[in-house]
Amino acid sequence: MLHARPELGLNEHQTTDLLVRQLRMSGLEPRVLPRGTGVVVDIGTGSRTIALRADIDALPLPDLKDVPYRSTVDGVCHACGHDAHTVMALGAALALAKVPQLPGRVRVIFQPGEEIMAGAREVIAAGALEGVERAFALHCDPRLPVGQIGMRTGPITAACDLVEVRVAGPGGHTARPQLTVDLVDAISRIAADAPAILARQIDVRAGFSLVWGSIQAGGPPNAIPSSGVLRGTVRVLDHAAWADAEKYVRAVVRDIAHPSGARVEIDYERGVPPVVNDEASVALMRQAVTAELGAHAVTGTSTSMGGEDFAWYGEHVPLALARIGVHGSALAKMGDLHQGDFDIDEKALAYGVRVFVSTALAALTASR
Repeated sequence: MLHARPELGLNEHQTTDLLVRQLRMSGLEPRVLPRGTGVVVDIGTGSRTIALRADIDALPLPDLKDVPYRSTVDGVCHACGHDAHTVMALGAALALAKVPQLPGRVRVIFQPGEEIMAGAREVIAAGALEGVERAFALHCDPRLPVGQIGMRTGPITAACDLVEVRVAGPGGHTARPQLTVDLVDAISRIAADAPAILARQIDVRAGFSLVWGSIQAGGPPNAIPSSGVLRGTVRVLDHAAWADAEKYVRAVVRDIAHPSGARVEIDYERGVPPVVNDEASVALMRQAVTAELGAHAVTGTSTSMGGEDFAWYGEHVPLALARIGVHGSALAKMGDLHQGDFDIDEKALAYGVRVFVSTALAALTASR
């Protein structure tokens, strides 16, 4: 049902209503976030609180799968597995609600707007992390087989910022570039030189990357345009380097453009910090997975340059984000995230529920 009815960030009204109904049927008292989408529910009582987080929004992509549960919303689908995350967290909440006496409180957060990098800060502003000792999350990994949980300590995803560079000049004839600003040449130099120069100005261990996703300028082949724009992303694994990234990007782009005489305007939008997994939280999760699924279920995982707004939770509490394998025999091919044919083997859902429940119990019973 969730996969067939995907909703974009901060518009997840049907998803929110479904979660509220299911949680209330189990005797729980869910709270809807102030903007009307997203749900927080507490299970159990006590002085210790552990948070489990799932994201609930979809992507503006067409569903290309020929399956009975294909998206019924044109141009929108769950191509990142957030519906699976939601089911795993919901299953964990319903299972924990049946435990006679929990050793503390588990706060399950069904977060809206992850894909638009807005939901985590709304959760935090609503006070959902108040009193929380640690936070845990799972993310689908189509490169891992069902039953495997990928873990690592330290950075697991990158900070991600958006950059737009607008370049302008008088325009003119390609026969006389000396009489105007050769805007295409200026844009080309920014596109090629900025990533290379920045890579030499920022510590290579920070994992800094500037990649352009869009360059637009001009029309007729014999006319020098008067305006153009570059759009791209900055990604970085180190928190300190992320804090300085905007300063470096602005300075380098302006220095490259200056000799051409082009006017430059730079819009730099800070996105999300890197997710940096806390060592003790990862150890608790590894302990829980080993006890529940066996040592063979635990595997390493690499750092991704993708962004994840679970990172904002880490500004307030220690956290651990793990990757759950979703590729199985039910799938024809091993796909990737953010593709219209993304799918999972649904056997992974039960593993996710078990991992969430066992992790919560392990964290609540661990010594502080």
